[in-house]
Amino acid sequence: MQACVHEEYGAPEILTVRGVDKPVAKADEVLVRVRAAGVSAGDYHVITGKPYIIRAALGGLLRPKNRVAGQTMAGVVEAVGANVTAFRPGDEVYGDGVVGAFAEYVVMPADRIAPKPSTLSFEEAASTPWGVAALQGLRDAGGLQKGQRVLINGASGGVGTWAVQIAKALGGEVTAVCSTRNVAMVRALGADHVVDYTKEDFTLGGRFDLVFDTVGNRSLSDFRSVLVPNGTFVSCAGGSSGVIWLLRLVWMLLASLFTRQKLASLITSPNRADLLVLNDLVEAGRAKPVIERSYALSEVADALRHVGEGRAQGQTVIRFAQPA
Repeated sequence: MQACVHEEYGAPEILTVRGVDKPVAKADEVLVRVRAAGVSAGDYHVITGKPYIIRAALGGLLRPKNRVAGQTMAGVVEAVGANVTAFRPGDEVYGDGVVGAFAEYVVMPADRIAPKPSTLSFEEAASTPWGVAALQGLRDAGGLQKGQRVLINGASGGVGTWAVQIAKALGGEVTAVCSTRNVAMVRALGADHVVDYTKEDFTLGGRFDLVFDTVGNRSLSDFRSVLVPNGTFVSCAGGSSGVIWLLRLVWMLLASLFTRQKLASLITSPNRADLLVLNDLVEAGRAKPVIERSYALSEVADALRHVGEGRAQGQTVIRFAQPA
């Protein structure tokens, strides 16, 4: 099968598309023929190996342990393991939580995929798993309740566009922070208020019950300053430096000891149950993926450069040629 391979860490140009062995599903896994794959800033960090904490997390300090990147995908079930009963060959599915989606075939744990909503294309479905981060950040870490005021920083990005829609679905009053070019798009997704950060400073505005940050471009004190006394701040921003990320996490833990405000750093846990929640929202017309660009498999390097710039609007996907 054809796959996008990297034997070392570096700029996206190190990637090559070439033949590799087709994977085989184990007992609790599903082999999927990939029809589309999502491309995120996380994939960019996996390829470049920066911040260096990524290398430790993936188990390859000097060279990548997994030569094929890519974490979210949509496709058609090719084969199932002996213990899998929820899926069968021919099922259209999507999911995330593994490495290897930039290939014609990928093996997925059965509990990390879900049926593809019939209303979505494969490209749209491949970009839907980013909604899990928004869902877990707002519902679980943030405890968002109906009527609460929520600020979403980075509302036009891959996770942010889902966060705006999910926050509205959970009953929140949403203030979205984005740049000028994205104001109309974010309003169309349902934001009640929009702050154009090129013209306004959100710290000079109102107070919020929940702040959800996908960017990491402001200090913790800035975010805390716009929280109500018992409000919650949730960060799902990785940042460009592992050291800065660790220092920020330590500072959040220490600050939590001296305030009623809850300060949380989100670590997403991919699972089928939350994918099914997204299915319900999509099929009810309450949320949808926002795809900015799609690329062919041979253009993965271009796609990674685009998301690596940090200014992508919505989601970016890789499209695969349809089987003959």
